[in-house]
Amino acid sequence: MTTTTTRSSAPSPAPSPARSAGELLLAGLRNNMRQYGMLVALALIVVLFQIWTDGTLLLPNNVSNLVQQNSYILILAMGMMIVIIAGHIDLSVGSLAAFVGALAAVMMVKHDMPWALALALSLLIGAAAGAWQGFWIAYVGIPSFIVTLAGMLLFRGATQIVLEGQSIAPFPKGFQNIAQGFIPEMGPYTQYHNPTLLIGLAVVAVILFQEWRDRRRQTAYELDVLPFNLWLLKCAAIVAAVVAFTLTLASYHGVPVVLLILCALLIGLGFVMRNAVVGRHVYALGGNKAAAKLSGVKDKRVTFLVFVNMGVLAALAGCVYAARLNAGTPQAGINFELEAIAAAFIGGASMSGGVGTVLGAIIGGLVLGVLNNGMSLVGIGTDYQQVIKGLVLLAAVGFDVWNKRKVGS
Repeated sequence: MTTTTTRSSAPSPAPSPARSAGELLLAGLRNNMRQYGMLVALALIVVLFQIWTDGTLLLPNNVSNLVQQNSYILILAMGMMIVIIAGHIDLSVGSLAAFVGALAAVMMVKHDMPWALALALSLLIGAAAGAWQGFWIAYVGIPSFIVTLAGMLLFRGATQIVLEGQSIAPFPKGFQNIAQGFIPEMGPYTQYHNPTLLIGLAVVAVILFQEWRDRRRQTAYELDVLPFNLWLLKCAAIVAAVVAFTLTLASYHGVPVVLLILCALLIGLGFVMRNAVVGRHVYALGGNKAAAKLSGVKDKRVTFLVFVNMGVLAALAGCVYAARLNAGTPQAGINFELEAIAAAFIGGASMSGGVGTVLGAIIGGLVLGVLNNGMSLVGIGTDYQQVIKGLVLLAAVGFDVWNKRKVGS
């Protein structure tokens, strides 16, 4: 007896039509609305103050000053972004930065310690302070708000004790160069700073390679990619921005040393959060802690490491601030935690955790930095500056709430 096999005569589903360039562009903007929105806002703020200050904002010396002036806030903002992604908050970073800066001053000025050794010990002290707070938060279970509020009071009082209410100065030149120095000039004389031009070319090459590799991977996995013409336009815009920034720095003293530190942190922390296991676990904990624990995430260990990292970055920010002032002072670090938290939320962090990028923290910090610098250049008082920055923060968080409700509906 022969058995025949019949195939279903139902027609196979038609393949979905390729998405148009406009649909792909809108989808990309929608998926990254907060970060792209703040990037556009930053560009508009720069254009506004460039016109308002008759071109002073983007003068080479002012651009270098912008980087150096806001470097410690940007360092804190990167760490704070990771803390907020994990679903926590840290109110102690300003006081910890002041405390570590005070200890560095005592080591170098009163005990004649080499500045490199003092810097290394300062970072270790920051790691120990972060571990102390991380222990109470992760393993004892005390809310981070309470632990870091206690830390804010503890480190602020310790700063006063270490300095005995007085500033300590001056620092060795090498330590000052961390915040005030520029990479040295090399090569033949030109109108521009030669090493800065080489660094700019290297950055352009890396960015173009990264964009090409990402596009190739997306194509290999049959994911949506921008049409080739739009992709070329995107690459051209990025290259134009990098070249303009490079030429601006190269026409003054070149790349500030602290900018190299910021770039190293951005690349390192960005890679960890984007590609490393611990970074994905941080996002998982902030997004849904219960589900993350059921999936095998070691929540206590990850939380502990997040606060150790924040302690190290707070210590580095404290050293950079002290180097810029060339003094350890009891008033250092006041309101630094508020600036860092504001930068993180403006840059795309969410109150509920699990959302944000290290690059977003940099963008948020630059928004605040350009606002501060631009308003000072046009003569707006500090009282009105605080009002404007408060409104910007409120608008950023309000936009996040509105966007979530829109997506949810």
